[in-house]
Amino acid sequence: MTNTLASDRLDTVLRRLFAAAAKDDEISMPAPPPGRSSWAGATAAELADARENEYIPISAEAGKLLYAVTRAIRPETVVEFGTSYGISTLYLAAGVADNGTGHVFTTELSNKKAAAARANLDEAGVGPAVTILSGDALETLAGVPGPISLALLDGWKDLYIPVLRLLEPKLAPGALIAGDDSTFPALADYLKYVRDPANGYVSVSFPVHDGMEISSWTGR
Repeated sequence: MTNTLASDRLDTVLRRLFAAAAKDDEISMPAPPPGRSSWAGATAAELADARENEYIPISAEAGKLLYAVTRAIRPETVVEFGTSYGISTLYLAAGVADNGTGHVFTTELSNKKAAAARANLDEAGVGPAVTILSGDALETLAGVPGPISLALLDGWKDLYIPVLRLLEPKLAPGALIAGDDSTFPALADYLKYVRDPANGYVSVSFPVHDGMEISSWTGR
């Protein structure tokens, strides 16, 4: 059975990206825009531009979990919120490619990151499996066709709930939602939302690095 994740071509790209991402801690935020003393109140686009050199990746363990889930449920439509340089996208795309069916729609606000992610996906040989939507996710994801069987939320934490609510009308029965960085305090409201059965989910936390919440859509 094909396992693109184990191929030298994709592994080489992932190793290079993870090595670059390991230097994220050495990158400092630039000065805030003229006339401001801090980044408080900055727009999502301003923050995306300010952090365009940061990879902000999922862990390799989380990536393997995403690949395994993709292979297991064979989704026709996968949605990713937060492409960055494409590390998580590579795992999703590898799963879709190996299934021989399905497509990944991912969104990125930074033009620099979107272009770099496209180059990385093509270099790894999984580019045809992915469409990168450049711009505000709340606008670009509105046009993604359903039914959506798998979604990864890995962008700005305060947008997890708005993005999820945007996708809910298109979720397939039993669709899986992966919320990365579930141990972060900023995700408290998101976890409360998906862990409340009244909102239509059965949810469980996976102990990968920084945590990943996997929630199954049961409908309301």
